[in-house]
Amino acid sequence: MIPVAEFKQFTEQQPAFKVLKPWWDVLAEYITIAMLMIGVFGCTLQITQDKIICLPNHTSADYVSQIICKEYTENPQATNATSTREMSGLRNNLDLQQYSFINQMCYETALHWYAKYFPYLVVIHTLIFIICGNFWFKFPGTSSKIEHFISILGKCFDSPWTTRALSEVSGETTQEKTAERDISKTNRQKSSSSRSMDISSKTPLLNEVRFSFAQLSLPAILDKKEEQQAKALFEKIRHFRAHAEDSDLVYRVYVSQTFFKVVKVAITLGYSLSLVGSFSFHHICRPGIKNLMGYSMFTCTHNLAFILEKLLLTYIVLVCVYAFLSAYALFWLFTSSLKVYSFDKNSEGPGFSDIPDVKNDFAFMLHMVDRYDTLYSRRFSVFLSAVSEGRLRELALNSEWPSEKLRQMINKDTKGRIELQLAMIPVIPKDVYELREIEVLKLELISSAKLVGAVSQLKSLSELHISHCSVKMDPDAFAFIRERLQVLHVRFTDMEELPSWMYSLKNLSQLHLSGNLNCSNNKSIRLHSLRGLSGLRSLSLTSNFSQLPSAVLDVAWQLSKLSIQNGDTELRSLGQLKRMNHLLVLQLCHCKLSRIPGALLGLTSLQCIDLTSNRLQLVDELGTLQRLRSLNILRLSHNAICRLPPSIELLRNLEELSISYNNLENLPISLFNLVRLRHLNVSYNRIRLIPPEVGHLTRLETLAIISNQISSLPRELFRCSRLRSLHVSSNQLSSLPSEIEKLPLLSSLDLMGNNLTELPQEIGNCLQLKKGGLDVEEHVLGTLPPEVRKKYL
Repeated sequence: MIPVAEFKQFTEQQPAFKVLKPWWDVLAEYITIAMLMIGVFGCTLQITQDKIICLPNHTSADYVSQIICKEYTENPQATNATSTREMSGLRNNLDLQQYSFINQMCYETALHWYAKYFPYLVVIHTLIFIICGNFWFKFPGTSSKIEHFISILGKCFDSPWTTRALSEVSGETTQEKTAERDISKTNRQKSSSSRSMDISSKTPLLNEVRFSFAQLSLPAILDKKEEQQAKALFEKIRHFRAHAEDSDLVYRVYVSQTFFKVVKVAITLGYSLSLVGSFSFHHICRPGIKNLMGYSMFTCTHNLAFILEKLLLTYIVLVCVYAFLSAYALFWLFTSSLKVYSFDKNSEGPGFSDIPDVKNDFAFMLHMVDRYDTLYSRRFSVFLSAVSEGRLRELALNSEWPSEKLRQMINKDTKGRIELQLAMIPVIPKDVYELREIEVLKLELISSAKLVGAVSQLKSLSELHISHCSVKMDPDAFAFIRERLQVLHVRFTDMEELPSWMYSLKNLSQLHLSGNLNCSNNKSIRLHSLRGLSGLRSLSLTSNFSQLPSAVLDVAWQLSKLSIQNGDTELRSLGQLKRMNHLLVLQLCHCKLSRIPGALLGLTSLQCIDLTSNRLQLVDELGTLQRLRSLNILRLSHNAICRLPPSIELLRNLEELSISYNNLENLPISLFNLVRLRHLNVSYNRIRLIPPEVGHLTRLETLAIISNQISSLPRELFRCSRLRSLHVSSNQLSSLPSEIEKLPLLSSLDLMGNNLTELPQEIGNCLQLKKGGLDVEEHVLGTLPPEVRKKYL
């Protein structure tokens, strides 16, 4: 007797693998167990029971006549006795060994082969079905991937973070969602154009993800161990996804084994149906061994024919069901898109809107899990969400960044304002909102930044810097920021990093944007309308566009300052500047301008023109700027100007002139008729001489002539009694006039890099020139008297 337990190893599978068994595989597994039991039962019957019983057939009289003749010869009187004897049966005169021999002979020759081997074939076919059904769990190319997937799936299912993340999602109020939709709808209505850009998986910081701040009413914060386990799970799943999506081997192996099962079951069913009538209880056997037995024909009975026939019919029924299951599985495989899995199709979706679609083997295994229970994929998806990962980091960050630590990071900017800079952290710590003295908040490379209603506690906040991160905010935060924010700086790489709420800040006065706005190759790269910024007065653009964006022209009439840093991209069509008739300050830097734009002549309110870092060579049209009667600052540095026209004297109201980093060799006399000039910078040119007429600049406060070829300073220069800063380093000065003492307000004097051998001791009479104000070589400084020298040491 063969116990069924011996076959346990063929069907035993780890309990965890059941999550990858759809209902047809589970039912097919039960059917194979039943088929195996049929085979084992049939084999047991054939081993323990008599297979066949045979008796000689007496239809032939040869052997009977021989017996009668023999008896008459030996005993003639027996004839009468025989005739009178009552017959009780036929005597065969065969011993036990002969019966056993003829049974074996007739079993081999009289029975149909299927009647003899049916139970063994059932066992063999069933084992093949079992192997086919579990082959993808054992195949080397798929088993490790499946085991890894099931291991991660179980950890995700049991992770405390899964429960917390799903609780957060279910805890979001409908009002918050409705408010967010309203804000988004309002911004879209205000936009003059729509944008549509593909988000690359290689730039995760640019992805727009919806994210809600962790509420304090949620369950207790995870302990350190659970937090580390959750972080490890995110990392494992990230690597496993890259590995599983790289191929579709698991899918192909499962399809192949299913197709093989369909073919195999069709063959098995075909020949089994054709051999149903091969079982018979009565058989006639002619073994051809009359010389051994004395009989040429035997009548045999197959004792197991009836029960084996019933087992065959049962087996055929099970095979038919198995065939249906295999065909259904094959139909499902070829009619379903199993190489792509979208979590949006799950009606019980996890609640996160940023879960990516997966493909290939990863998608196929998730489809298989859904056939078992969609709850598994729902809990698994928590660890595919960047939002969920951001929330986990937020919890960790809140514990790692208490208010005491954040307060240590507070400092003052150049304007004396209190600022806090946060960089390269996952989220904004909640304790930031307890630092109520903050005036400037800088956020840089924060992957899941979101401002919540608690930002209203920052009553002094007026300036916000956003650098390479997409900042979201809830309705309460938006209401506060819209009313309070005065200055906004945004540095972006992708248009997705431009916050949609930016266009609704009605009280914003200064907007600084730095990023790619060149729409020549991609029409979707453009700013939305800025009409909603009714309080905007200053706009600064650091980009590379070829013409002014239409969004700038929407607020042209209200701007008082426009600054463009164009990354050495030629800026054309500047005639639209005429619409900015209230402009006070205009900066056009790195715009490849070869001449001063004529459109400037119509901006009669201009006070400052900055054309730094262009390609200006001839500036003969400088005289035409006299129409701009309010112009008092002109900056032409970093160009290729070789001479200044005499007409520059027409700019009578000019107070600051910067023409450093050009190709000037001399300065026109007319330049020094600008008697209102207070700051003059002609550094980094090739000027050899400062004309004596420099003495006419009686209001001059700053003079910079660094890195020129000046060999001496005119004595008339020292008539400029208001001079506070004199920078003449890197020239060819051999002496410094003693008239230096006529500059009582001089507080900064730079003489480095000249040919000086001594300093006049009259320099000590410059009462404002103190320690740190004099910059000169030590050996030159050593020529001063000790009482004067120690003043500068």
